[in-house]
Amino acid sequence: MTGPDDLSRAVEAVLFAAENPLTVDEIRAHVGQEADVRAALAELEGLYAGRGIELVRRGDRWHFQTAADLAHLLRRNREESRKLSRAGIETLAIIAYHEPVTRAEIESIRGVQISKGTIDVLMEAGWIRPAGRREVPGRPLTYATTAGFLTHFGLASRRDLPGIDDLRAAGLLDPVDLAFETLESRDEGDAEEPEIETVTDDE
Repeated sequence: MTGPDDLSRAVEAVLFAAENPLTVDEIRAHVGQEADVRAALAELEGLYAGRGIELVRRGDRWHFQTAADLAHLLRRNREESRKLSRAGIETLAIIAYHEPVTRAEIESIRGVQISKGTIDVLMEAGWIRPAGRREVPGRPLTYATTAGFLTHFGLASRRDLPGIDDLRAAGLLDPVDLAFETLESRDEGDAEEPEIETVTDDE
């Protein structure tokens, strides 16, 4: 029977050799269905804390990665990053906070239409995916974020997405967002909501 130390070593070996992050059940398929994989993962997580590589959980999957503060040492040739347009950033944020969400729902929240190219760019980046169809007339396609989205932005789950206070503290709310927030606070308790004129973005 595999002892605790042997189990941790086995789980470590499986994760080290895996091409993609693994779930607990996928790890059990290698080390035994009765194995206490979660305990082994907790032990390894503590063992690798603060080292050059670390064991991290993204969603329900586990993998080893270079410590975030050392990643720059491995980038000898930096590739020019492809910057997202404002429409792309807003679309990604809406999907992350409201998923699963349809294209029409994204446009309703943004107040402007989005081009097909915006969705395509986010899918090519591996950050969003089709998430089935809404059971309403026309059965529109819905979109949701991926495990790749969590990994890229260093999130264990969507619960780690920053709240409004975090965004404000980081200076990531632009003057328009702050103006809307001030307007909502000033008019709180009014019977009617103010009408806001929609402005069309350039995609």
